[in-house]
Amino acid sequence: MVIIITGASHSGKTILAQKILERCKFPYLSIDHLKMGLIRSKNTNLTPYDDDALTPYLWNIVREIIKTVIENNQNLIVEGCYIPADWKQDFEQRYLTEIRFCCLCLSPKYIRTHFSDIIRHASDIELRLDDSECTADWLEKENSRYAVFCKKNNLPLITIETNYIEEINALIPILTSGDLEKARRELKEKM
Repeated sequence: MVIIITGASHSGKTILAQKILERCKFPYLSIDHLKMGLIRSKNTNLTPYDDDALTPYLWNIVREIIKTVIENNQNLIVEGCYIPADWKQDFEQRYLTEIRFCCLCLSPKYIRTHFSDIIRHASDIELRLDDSECTADWLEKENSRYAVFCKKNNLPLITIETNYIEEINALIPILTSGDLEKARRELKEKM
């Protein structure tokens, strides 16, 4: 099984991946780590700020990793923001039956009432060297962009409304369920 977690910056993708790793022992691949490895090793001339070009570049690699994991009957969490809207078209049905997908977003109300918590926990898993662009307005804009992305492409959107930890913990059994149809129904109910 492969679990794809995407969403806006600061939405908690890495924390969710870490929690699944701790609870279920599924390893995870941070697309940001792959990005920086390719950039630092000079395997690309792209920079960390070339988001539009990075998405297809990284996805070409990530999708083949996902196929390999599924072919080997292994588990993996893939987390990051470089997932194209049409990601499903790159997989035959035999792969899609083994993929769980969710997009995390923070509601505008959550951002406004918990902004200081968001900033305080921004480096819980990975160190953010420069977080100066992160404002409540910027977070609202980014989360809104991901919400539109999911609605337009009929993808599961999980919106954090009140209690991040409780809502994330409730999501873990849904994403790790062996019953894909049940997981899809439960994700749809949470959308």
